[in-house]
Amino acid sequence: MQTLLRLTAAVAIACCVASPALAAPRVVVSLKPLHSLVAAVMEGVGTPTLLLAGATSPHVYSLKPSDSRALLEADIVLWGGPGLETYLQKPIIAVAGRARIVTLADEAGLAMLPTREAGEHADAHGGTDGHDMHFWLDPANAARIVAYSAQVLVAADPANAVRYTANRDTALAALRALNDDLAATLASVRGRPFLTLHDAFQYWEARYQLDGTGTLTVNPDRLPGARSLAAMRQSIVDSGIFCVFGEPQFPAALGAALVEGTGARLVTVDTIGVDIDPGVQAYAAMMRGLAQAFRACLAP
Repeated sequence: MQTLLRLTAAVAIACCVASPALAAPRVVVSLKPLHSLVAAVMEGVGTPTLLLAGATSPHVYSLKPSDSRALLEADIVLWGGPGLETYLQKPIIAVAGRARIVTLADEAGLAMLPTREAGEHADAHGGTDGHDMHFWLDPANAARIVAYSAQVLVAADPANAVRYTANRDTALAALRALNDDLAATLASVRGRPFLTLHDAFQYWEARYQLDGTGTLTVNPDRLPGARSLAAMRQSIVDSGIFCVFGEPQFPAALGAALVEGTGARLVTVDTIGVDIDPGVQAYAAMMRGLAQAFRACLAP
């Protein structure tokens, strides 16, 4: 009898060992901050594929063959939506025909802000419905993305539902702590006026009560004419601006020309995690770096 029991147990163990692990859904995500949030939900189950990993703007990126292949093989594709990842507007339907397409701006219950006008040099990279598409710069929206991503993954892969749900709760707690840290970091620079070269910071300003006074919209590929440059410099002086914030796609010479003689400081900040390794920690690292850069420049 004992021999039979031992044999039965050995067979059961062998079956379990030989049984392959449940395959995770093949998930593709458009941008590094969004990818980080989805990766947190999938941790321990699978790793989502990131499309835009470098410094190229999502407005002008071109898909590589490997990107197209990932889309073709995907079960789920998550992106912000039209007006942000313009490189995906046509391929996402043509290439990802078999996948569940998740348009976060439409489906995730985000608190969307309308695209704003910032005067003569206004920038408007809004969605088709007039909303500002830089929504991940508010951790409250990041939490909504985490919650909705978990819902999508549980529906697609119920066998791993317990893990997705536990990961969701862990990620939401981390985002609450991150928001508290960012608020503390930025509390001392509220009311200090600044300008940006790209109107990407509305959610950031609203969440942390920062005094963004407008945008000097310029083409990153060429300097403005002498008259426009003089007008921009004068607006910096007239507004008592302490800092002008640019992004990696703007050459240093362009920013230097804009602030020359104004007394304002030029700082390059990153809203998509250009120099940060992709993964679960990328979102928090990007947001903390952004807060530290703002405090360092705006502090008296």
